[in-house]
Amino acid sequence: MLTGWKIERERTATRFVRLALLGLIAFVAPARADVLIGVAAPLTGAQSFLGQQILKGVQSAVEDLNASGGMNGEKIALTIGDDFADPKQGIAVARKFIADGVRFVIGHGNSNVSIETSDLYQDKNILMISPSAISPKFTERGLWNVFRVSSRDDHQAAVAAGYIKEHFDNKKIAFAHDRSSFGQSSADATRKKMALLGLSEVIFEGVSIGEKDFSPLVTKLKAQQVDLLYWGGSYPEAGIIIKQMREQGLKTVLMSGDAIASDELALIAGPGVEGTVMTFPSTPRNRPDAKELVKKLESRGIEPDAYALNAYAALQILVDAAHKVKSTDAKKIAEDMRSGTNFKTVIGELSFDKQGDRTRSDYAVFTWKKSGDKITFSELP
Repeated sequence: MLTGWKIERERTATRFVRLALLGLIAFVAPARADVLIGVAAPLTGAQSFLGQQILKGVQSAVEDLNASGGMNGEKIALTIGDDFADPKQGIAVARKFIADGVRFVIGHGNSNVSIETSDLYQDKNILMISPSAISPKFTERGLWNVFRVSSRDDHQAAVAAGYIKEHFDNKKIAFAHDRSSFGQSSADATRKKMALLGLSEVIFEGVSIGEKDFSPLVTKLKAQQVDLLYWGGSYPEAGIIIKQMREQGLKTVLMSGDAIASDELALIAGPGVEGTVMTFPSTPRNRPDAKELVKKLESRGIEPDAYALNAYAALQILVDAAHKVKSTDAKKIAEDMRSGTNFKTVIGELSFDKQGDRTRSDYAVFTWKKSGDKITFSELP
């Protein structure tokens, strides 16, 4: 017979064993892992405006979607990569994402970086959806893992060519680009679409990214009395070109694509930026679908620009597709996205074709004009 102290010792030992077993079970039971998503964009440097919009859009989407259940009950976690808009750095970011165990990538911001990294992601079964890559080549190589929320560059070019035909028929038109794959393809695409409408250019040439003195180009424009200069490139160089044209007395209108969609353009170019035109997706913040989010982003101190909303929509699409297929497997989600499924997003309903391109294009023409105490861009009626 056990004495009182022995009975208590046995009870204590039993409780200890039970607690130890419970601890062991808790230790070996698989913890529910987060769904790790990589966000890749130029977060510093000349194109940081693009990257910061993408990052803030994704971060806001993660906050909202995690609050409503995440992705199939799993929390969404982010790992962030600054690719500096440079393909080599993009590869370094992609390798880090792979080592981290990323399942999906929202990015990259630029077409050339997206193209460079996409094969590597495909090899590792990672689905990527870019909020802003517009080069047709990105989706035309038969990869199963690539998608984009933005419309293709050739869709943008068709809108630009139509505007040029309507407003600059029988005028002198010139093209300049920054020699990047993005800049040159943008200029080439618009030039080809314009040619189909019976128009041709008097100048077509490349300049260098980071250039500060465009006087040789401006001199040629002045000699030819060019009415419209189509620019294939980003806003920093565009702003300097506009400024230097005005300093030389040129009233030549500069037209470009969505890479000049930054209020920084007006700060660089000065008041001569008024009248500049660009093609850009019809303002998503004005859509009824985006009204609530626009207010929420503004309350968080985030400007609800187009790329922020595109990035938010990209994560919405991934979460909705995962819910539909009841899986976070990238290939299953990609199959659903290519099947014609309509996704309700903050920028309206979106669906994708077999290449991974969105089926609806919503490019419009914008112009820079005075609004209150600053010069900014607004959509033409």
